[in-house]
Amino acid sequence: MAKKQYAVIGMGRFGTSVASELTEMGFEVLAIDEDEDRIQDVVARVTHAVTADSTDEEALRSLGIRNFDVVVVAIGQDIQASILTTLILKDLGVPTIIVKAQNELHGKVLEKTGADKVVYPERDMGLRVAHNLVSPNILDFIELSDDYSIAEIKAPSAMIGLNLLQLNIRAKYRCNVMAIKTNNKMNISPYAEDVIKEGDILIVVGKNTDLTGLELAYSEE
Repeated sequence: MAKKQYAVIGMGRFGTSVASELTEMGFEVLAIDEDEDRIQDVVARVTHAVTADSTDEEALRSLGIRNFDVVVVAIGQDIQASILTTLILKDLGVPTIIVKAQNELHGKVLEKTGADKVVYPERDMGLRVAHNLVSPNILDFIELSDDYSIAEIKAPSAMIGLNLLQLNIRAKYRCNVMAIKTNNKMNISPYAEDVIKEGDILIVVGKNTDLTGLELAYSEE
């Protein structure tokens, strides 16, 4: 089965990061930006890189954009260009369109315009930073919805040597431990008798308010 082909439009920090990571993972990636200097900066880090105006339908058509499985629109501050590019990609029949949004209103317009997925890198990064500030044990924080999230928590010293039954996280904080990562090995659906060891990482899911309560409880040690 052929690997998916990706195109990334907009070579700012976010677009460059996405394009570079996808290339390193072994995918074919086309980088597009109307700024020649940005294309020169990224040309050695992707499969193909071209200078083009993504709001020009003929330019995108000539690049064969419809043949790509996924197109990521990572245009920076130009909201109008972001929306117009999304519209053109939808009209050209691109199977999956992922678009970076500046804010909630921009995101809602993109969804109505035809974006299959809207991402908020600045907001999501702010969320991660905020949770890292609250508790240094929080390694990652992924929002599942407005109310629920998954947190990766490095086991604090107060948990070491205790099992899940003793910690009673579900009853105390209304959060569920989905998995425990030990030395990069994942223990999915751990038992109540499983003991937390130093260096373990807990994958916990719950309401945002409950996860915050759990973070605060273990951030004061």
